[in-house]
Amino acid sequence: MKKLGIHNRHIYRNLLVPEYYEMCLGKEPAHPETRQTVMSTKGALCAYSAKATGRSPKEKRVVEEETSKDKIWWGNVNMPISERSWEINLQRAIDYFNNRPYLYVVDGYAGWDPDYRFRVRVVTTRAYHALFMHNMLIRPTEEELEKDFDEVDYHILNAGEFPADVHTEGVKTQTSVNVNLKEKKMVILGSQYAGEMKKGLFGICHYELPQKGVVSLHASANEGEKGDTTLLFGLSGTGKTTLSADPHRKLIGDDEHCWSDKGIFNIEGGCYAKCINLSREQEPEIYDAVRFGAVLENIEFYPNTREVNFQDVSITENTRLSYPLEFMPNVKIPSVGGHPKNVIFLTCDAYGVLPPVSKLTPEQTMYHFISGYTAKVAGTELGIKDPEPTFSACFGEAFIALHPSIYAEMLAEKLRTHNAQTWLINTGWTGGKFGIGKRMSLPTTRAILDAIHEGKLDGVKTNQLPLFGLHVPETCPGVPEDILWPKNTWSDKQDYDETLKKLATAFVKNFEKYEKDSSAEIKNAGPKQD
Repeated sequence: MKKLGIHNRHIYRNLLVPEYYEMCLGKEPAHPETRQTVMSTKGALCAYSAKATGRSPKEKRVVEEETSKDKIWWGNVNMPISERSWEINLQRAIDYFNNRPYLYVVDGYAGWDPDYRFRVRVVTTRAYHALFMHNMLIRPTEEELEKDFDEVDYHILNAGEFPADVHTEGVKTQTSVNVNLKEKKMVILGSQYAGEMKKGLFGICHYELPQKGVVSLHASANEGEKGDTTLLFGLSGTGKTTLSADPHRKLIGDDEHCWSDKGIFNIEGGCYAKCINLSREQEPEIYDAVRFGAVLENIEFYPNTREVNFQDVSITENTRLSYPLEFMPNVKIPSVGGHPKNVIFLTCDAYGVLPPVSKLTPEQTMYHFISGYTAKVAGTELGIKDPEPTFSACFGEAFIALHPSIYAEMLAEKLRTHNAQTWLINTGWTGGKFGIGKRMSLPTTRAILDAIHEGKLDGVKTNQLPLFGLHVPETCPGVPEDILWPKNTWSDKQDYDETLKKLATAFVKNFEKYEKDSSAEIKNAGPKQD
C-alpha cells in the first residue's frame, strides 16, 4: 500500500462476510447524499450508490500511453486521457484514501483458469463495495492469499465518494473512470455504482487476454449432464443471466467468460443479476440467492417488514443483486468447461418480427456477432415511444478494448475448430411490436433451449425468413408452430412486412462501419433491402 502512496493506518483487508456487514451497518456511508445501508428480512444487504445507479460510459477514459495506444480501439467506447490528467486523478484518489477514517482492501482472482488468471487488489472507502468485490472476484484460499498476493497484477482504486475535478483536462463531469494499462491500475472518482469495478476489470480482460490467444466474451455459460457446454451471448435485458440458471444444467457463470485452447472459463466468482420484478415462480435459483452475504443495490423494501419490493423502480429500473457463485444450487466449481457444442445469441426484439429461434450459418454468425442487436422499448429511456434498435458490437461493445474484428475472428476460429452450432433466439415480442404484442414467455424460451441441448432441432426442416435469410425450424418440441413463424402471430400482415423491412434497413445501416474489415461472405450474410 505504501508503494501506492497510501498511508492510512486503519485498513481492513479481506474481512469475513459478517465483518463486512458490521462495517456496512455501522460505519458507512460517508457521503451526505447517500442512503444508509440496511439489512433486509432475508439477510441480504440493501446498499445505495447515490446519484449513479448505472455505469457512466461517457466518463470512461483509457490513458493514452506508448505501450497500448496502437492497440486500443479508440472512439466513443475508448476515449483517451493524457498521462498528466491520469496522474491528477490518481493523486486525487490517493489523497482521499489518506483522509478517510477507514479503508477496505479485497484481494482476489479474475479468471478460473490458473494459466490465465489475474491477481487483483481492490482499495475502496465503502464496505459495501468491498463486499461486492468479495462476491464478484474469485476468492483465494488462505494459503493462496499468503503466497500469491505480495504483489498483484492490477489495482482497482475506488474513491467513488469523492468527485473528479472538472478543471482537469479530459474530465467533463465530476465522474471520471480511468484505466492505465501500462501502470495496471484503474481509478474511480465520482461514482459509487459498484458495477463500475466489475465492468472496468472486464475491459482489462478484453485487452490482456486476446493478446494471449484467449478470446474474452460477454456471455453466460452452463454445462449439461454429458459435459456439453453452451455459451449464451446477450445485452442487458435479453435473459442472459436468467437462462444460464437452468435447473437441468450446471451453471458455469452468468456474464463474463473466456474461450482458450483448453475450453471455456468464467472470469468471475459471483453473479450480478438484474432483479426488477424478481420472483421465485419465474427465477427460483436467483430469488433464493437473496440471503445473507448477498448485496441488493438501489432497491426499495417495505419499511414495516424489511421485505424487498422487487417491483419498486422508484430509484432505478437497474436494480441489482450480487452474490457468490456458490449461492446457486447447481453451480460448477471450478467454473470451467469444455469447448462449447452450442452458442446462443440472445436478442430482445421489441419489433416482434424475428422468430423465437433460428439456425445460423457460420457467415451469419459473424454478421450477427459483429452487429450485436437488441432493442430499447418505451419506459427504459426518456423520449422513447416506439421500439429503437440497439447495436453493440460483440454483444458487449461498451467493454471491448480492441477492434471488434479481432474478437470476431478469434470466435470464428474457435467455432470452426470445435464445430459448434450457433442459434439466434428472440426473447422479445411476439404477436406484434411492443405495445401490441406480448413478451415471449420464459417457458417457451426454455423449451427452445431444451430442444437445442437435446439435439431435437438438428435435423428439423427449416424455412428462410424473408430479407434476413435466417433458417427457421418448422417445429420445436414444446413450442406452438404458429409462434415459430412470426408473421403468423400478427393480425396485420402488411404491418409485419413493413416492420421487418424497417429492422433490416437498421441492420444494414449499422453494419456500414464494419464493411471494410469484413469479408464479402460476411457482408452478404446480413439482411437484404428490397
